[in-house]
Order: sequence, then structure tokens, then C-alpha cells
Amino acid sequence: MTLISDPLFYALAVPAVIALGLSKGGFVGVGQIGTPLLALLMPPLEAAAILLPIMLMQDAVGVWVYRKDWSGRILAVMLPGAIVGIGAAWALAAHISDAMVRVAIGVITVLFLLGNWLVARLMAPASRPPNPWRGTLWGIVSGFTSTLCQAGGPPFQMHVLPQNLAKMTFVGTTGVFFAAVNVFKVVPYVALGQFSTAGLGTSLALLPLAIATNFLGFWLVRITPQAMFYKITLALMLVIAIELTRNGVTDLLRG
Repeated sequence: MTLISDPLFYALAVPAVIALGLSKGGFVGVGQIGTPLLALLMPPLEAAAILLPIMLMQDAVGVWVYRKDWSGRILAVMLPGAIVGIGAAWALAAHISDAMVRVAIGVITVLFLLGNWLVARLMAPASRPPNPWRGTLWGIVSGFTSTLCQAGGPPFQMHVLPQNLAKMTFVGTTGVFFAAVNVFKVVPYVALGQFSTAGLGTSLALLPLAIATNFLGFWLVRITPQAMFYKITLALMLVIAIELTRNGVTDLLRG
């Protein structure tokens, strides 16, 4: 079996896979450091293609675990939009800078978090019912950014977090949504020639670690109080948004 042999790759790949496992287990957002870590050594799409088979296996486990905890209403409006976003990313992959996508998502996420904080400070928090048009729009953005640089989490959360779902429903809905998105992404990645024998072999070698950390994530989510879970999720969104912005601005300045 052909594998990537660079030790530096594994120094970055191991924490990336651990983060993915925790994220797929339910700590939403942690996994978004995965592709940026590997993108330090290789093009973002190639890095994403190495992680995608791992994510598909983690998704299968996650969907089974959370099979009774998800919102059909949210998925019904967001998944069609995500398919449109994936198609747009496929069509524009050769023409849009990954750095520009990272900066845009980072800035939008920070603005969302600031707005969310201001609303919470000025008035009592209230859940918002899902809006089909808003859900479709954020689904498009999530599918687009997930395909280009695995940054689909913040747009998804911008639509879902204000609805104040029960913790397990939020986790399950996130898991089912991104499981479907990752399946849809296989076609454009194949068409763009991103899969390689060495990449797939390396994905297989990293899979046991990925599944082990996946189950660690399941356990951590179930023992974390709901209020704390949402605070952790929002904090992770902020950290990821700052890192996406920093990474994108750095790449733009280098270009």
C-alpha cells in the first residue's frame, strides 16, 4: 500500500485527524482546523481530498449514533442549497482563491458572533424558527465553502444556532447534514483529480485513530451540560473564524 512518507505530514495529520474525530463525535467546529493544518504542506483541495475518506467513515458512525436526534425541517431547506453550493464550488474551483474564501468566511463569522452577543446583551434570548430562504442561502454558502476549504461549519451554525435546539438535536442535525455534504463532494473531487493512490492509502492508515477519537467525541458531548456545550461551540467558532481570516490574509499578502 502506497503511503505519504513525509514525517512532517504526519506531525500535522495526526492532530488534524484527532480534531476531526472530536468534531464528528459532536464537538462541532473543532474539525475545521484539519484542512488548514495540512494546507501548510499542500494545496487545500489536495489536503481536503486526503481527509474526505476519513470523514466519510466518521460520518457513517456518527449518523448511526445520532440517527434519532436530528431536525428534518432544517435539513429539508439546507441540503438543497448545499448541493447548489457544491456545484458552484466545482465550477469555480480553478478561478477562486482559497485565501479569499477563508477571509470572507472568517469575517462573516466574527460579525455573526458579535451580533449574537449584542442581541443577547440587549434582550432576552429567544429561539428563532427556521426560515426557508435563510436556510437555503446558508446551505449554499456552507456547501460552497466546505468543498473549497472544509469551512462549511460557520455558515451552517449561523442558521442553526439561533434556533436554540436541544443539544443532541443540534449535534445530530449537524452530523447528518455534513455526512450528506461529504457524499456529494466525492463527485467534484474525483472530477478535479484530487484523489491519488498515496492519498487514499494514507487516509486508510489514519482511519483507526479517526474512529477512536470519534467515539471520544460522542462521550464528551453526552457528559457536557447543554449551556456549557453551546458556549464551547461559540468559542470554537470565534477561534476558527480568527484563524481562517489570519490564514487567508497571510496567503493573500504572499500572493
